[in-house]
Amino acid sequence: MVSQASAFVVGVVSTVAFFALFLGSRETRHEVTDDQEHLFYAAYLLCLAGLLGMAITGDAFNVFVFLEISSLSSYALVAMGNRRRAFSAAFNYLILGTIGGTFVLIGIGLLYQVTGTLNAQDIAQRVQTLENVAHDTHNRTLLVAFAFMVVGLGLKLAVFPLHQWLPGAYAEAPAAVSAFLAGTATKVIYFQLLRTTVVFFGAAHVFGALRFGSHVLMPLSVVGMFVGSLAAVYQPTLKRMLAYSSVGQVGYLTLALSFGTEEGVTAGLLHLGAHALTKAGLFVVVAVIVAGIGSNRIGALAGLGKRMPLTAFAFVLGGVGLIGVPGTAGFISKWALLQAAFDSEHYVVAGLVLLSSLVAVVYVWRIVEVMYFRAPDPDAAPITFGRTVEDKLAITAAVVLLGATLVFGLFPAQVHELAADAAHQLFLEPEAVVSPLPVHGGAHR
Repeated sequence: MVSQASAFVVGVVSTVAFFALFLGSRETRHEVTDDQEHLFYAAYLLCLAGLLGMAITGDAFNVFVFLEISSLSSYALVAMGNRRRAFSAAFNYLILGTIGGTFVLIGIGLLYQVTGTLNAQDIAQRVQTLENVAHDTHNRTLLVAFAFMVVGLGLKLAVFPLHQWLPGAYAEAPAAVSAFLAGTATKVIYFQLLRTTVVFFGAAHVFGALRFGSHVLMPLSVVGMFVGSLAAVYQPTLKRMLAYSSVGQVGYLTLALSFGTEEGVTAGLLHLGAHALTKAGLFVVVAVIVAGIGSNRIGALAGLGKRMPLTAFAFVLGGVGLIGVPGTAGFISKWALLQAAFDSEHYVVAGLVLLSSLVAVVYVWRIVEVMYFRAPDPDAAPITFGRTVEDKLAITAAVVLLGATLVFGLFPAQVHELAADAAHQLFLEPEAVVSPLPVHGGAHR
């Protein structure tokens, strides 16, 4: 049975994947050779299938299977970039992603060793029983399993300091792939981290007895927020700036989880949706800019506000969403994050969230200043973008994704209620276990 949280994530991922594919026909002609175009679409659909499978499945081993399906296809997608750096970025992504996947598999294997099942609900029930029983052997194995799974998922999620693969992968991948991965891949992995900490091992044990949130996840999240945002300030290209911005946004996601409360998970799910739409829309805008002026270097954007007014405005709209300006989805999710911080009495952390948002103002304003307050190059070639059907589809995708963030920001009640219900469902206590002792003879599905 698909949970409300799963349905929420599937809805976000499907939406982003659909509109990111609007870039496919145009960008594959420029960034993927004709003889590889069919491979591009095959890898794209395989990656989407893996991500949706991860969000829906209730079997722990199938989580790993779908994780590898999405990972292998995403490595191929990144490598299809039209520059040599795409190969090195994909290789780096492959090495670190393989390590992360291996850690997840080891953690799942250890969970199976002590519970005798791979069914997610059964795992949650039996782990809770084992945590309540004074059995040192089982407790040690559970701790090791938890460590392997969290580190593996943290690497896949690009949690600081395990984020080194993300900037290169997002910056060097084809435009459609950057928009797709930025809005889907890390979001599904974050959902798996939610299920691992809250459902599999139990929020009370993870955030109470182990103090994983306050002692590990919270400090890493805060540092990641600032490192990602500060690094974004100094990047020479739009894609690398947005990539490092994503590292900071992952920090907000994990910070919401670190509170270990329903309010925190609600804020995390809201930010998952808000960031997916905003960042995917911004990468689509960057693809439109590249198609129009032939570069995504920030210095080449001079006068873009006059040369491509709609595109420039769309980027500003996405930028204020990253900052969290009222009226945008980013404001709703950050406001929920601040409320969760105050409810958990983490007042200093709430202040740091506001401070990190000011850093986002710096790198967004940097782009605005170049686009609107610098004269265009008099020798620049005229812009012919927007005449073909493919061009109009790309612009439509950007307008829809970023327009959705405005709708989300102006009318948040229904989405907030959906996220709150999903968080409550994740925190529901497992039902009584019929057979509290693990059965080592096989997996119960």
